[in-house]
Amino acid sequence: MSTISDNLRKLRRRFCSVVVVAAGSSRRMGKDKLFLPLCGQPVLARTLQALQRCGDVDEIIVVTREEHMEEILRSREEWGVDKLTQVTPGGATRTESALCGVMCANRRAEIICIHDGARPFVTPEVVSDVVRVAVTYHAAAPAVPVKDTIKRAEGGAVVDTPNRDALFAVQTPQAFQADLIKGALTRAVQEGMSFTDDCAAVEAAGACVHLSKGDEENIKLTTPLDMDIAAAIFARRTGGA
Repeated sequence: MSTISDNLRKLRRRFCSVVVVAAGSSRRMGKDKLFLPLCGQPVLARTLQALQRCGDVDEIIVVTREEHMEEILRSREEWGVDKLTQVTPGGATRTESALCGVMCANRRAEIICIHDGARPFVTPEVVSDVVRVAVTYHAAAPAVPVKDTIKRAEGGAVVDTPNRDALFAVQTPQAFQADLIKGALTRAVQEGMSFTDDCAAVEAAGACVHLSKGDEENIKLTTPLDMDIAAAIFARRTGGA
């Protein structure tokens, strides 16, 4: 029965392109975090290898700075990421870079995911769930409940304490129906809007985003401390290898 179910799922599965945004300045890290070593390989390589292992991913597109394009293409075989089909230059903002990437997606792509290049611990389960929700609702993002109490402040003074039960930390990959995300990002760029989150472009276009199950280990590497945490996660997952 499981074999029949697996075969039916494959027949229904949508072609999925994943755009990896890797064109940032890494200002808070102090150096280009995507090429920092994470247990022997660059962070970006670990991210691409994680996506390579995801059965729902059909192609990977990397958006990066022009000076890194040839290096990434040369490393495709070494890193073992044959799903990587294109490397394209990014824009001046995250939104422009995301648009550059989605416009390179295969014409067969029904679902386009956008993923942070500095999230190397994404799992097949997180990807499968966000794609499943996007197929149903057209736009989805993995998220985990916020643990800390959040304060909203102005001028150093607290003005509000939102209900923690209604707050979620949103991760990537964020998944969208292809035409929806292309249209939303095009509109945002044309109107001079810039977002740090791709779901925000879809929300600004009037669409609703649904949440899927995230993973607490699916962290984004932003500061030097995050690199120490990443090494610990990698060691635990690989048994110290």
